[in-house]
Amino acid sequence: MFQGAFVAIVTPFSNGSVDEDGLRELIEFQIASGTHGIVPCGTTGESATLSHEEHERVIEITVDQVKGRVPVVAGTGSNNTAEAIRLTRHAKNCGADGALMIAPYYNKPTQEGLYQHFKTVAAAVAIPIIVYNIPGRSAVNIAPDTLARLSRIDNIIGVKEAAGSIKQVTEIITQCEPGFTVLAGEDYITFPLLCVGGKGVISVVSNVAPGDMANLCRLFFDGQMSAARELYYRLLPLCDAMFVETNPAPVKTALALMGKIKSAELRLPLVAMQPQNVDRLRQALSAYGIL
Repeated sequence: MFQGAFVAIVTPFSNGSVDEDGLRELIEFQIASGTHGIVPCGTTGESATLSHEEHERVIEITVDQVKGRVPVVAGTGSNNTAEAIRLTRHAKNCGADGALMIAPYYNKPTQEGLYQHFKTVAAAVAIPIIVYNIPGRSAVNIAPDTLARLSRIDNIIGVKEAAGSIKQVTEIITQCEPGFTVLAGEDYITFPLLCVGGKGVISVVSNVAPGDMANLCRLFFDGQMSAARELYYRLLPLCDAMFVETNPAPVKTALALMGKIKSAELRLPLVAMQPQNVDRLRQALSAYGIL
């Protein structure tokens, strides 16, 4: 179920509120383009600045709009274990297929603290859980041996790995239980990660090029390595463009330029992109053929 290109979907805003109709339209665009799954309320979905009510509503809208056509993996992580349980329980109750749980941020727990956090949530809520390792944002790296321990818990089924190290990816794959799913957390490592045994990507770029990112994974799993590699190199400039400023400012700006959302509205402390970076982004989109 959790294989291929999953979009880390943006949360569109309009005049300070979640644009519910805009979110539904984005979901339809994704499914029509062949995306393998939808991930609401992640970093790209600006979960950090959604209220609890908005967070839950975005997940409810996503599940309702998808209607079982592709898996929905809801972002439910927190640096408060009790809050993570509550968010994860809500995701399960409204019909999400899985939960994506970021490593607790700011607290800087030890490896034992990380293990106990995820173990506690997994014991409380019977839903497939994908651990999200992104030390650049969480300030802690989930070590491969900690993930190996977590992989022995029945409903902890995988990791979104965004430490940026293929060496770490290989250690995770070799140390974890057979069948433990490793997904790229950064678009630019998608193809290398697949080559060492990963199963896909939770992707920012899929917001703007969903068909190509999904096709990259399809080609790889169909054994068409040369075509997959060629598509990967074609996508790389777009991967760079999506991070010319802090995510999700570039991807929201791109979607607005494409006419897929009403505006690139963000919430403070994120702000609109600098004009020179908007120009760089527009050039990358034009060179790719999106604009």
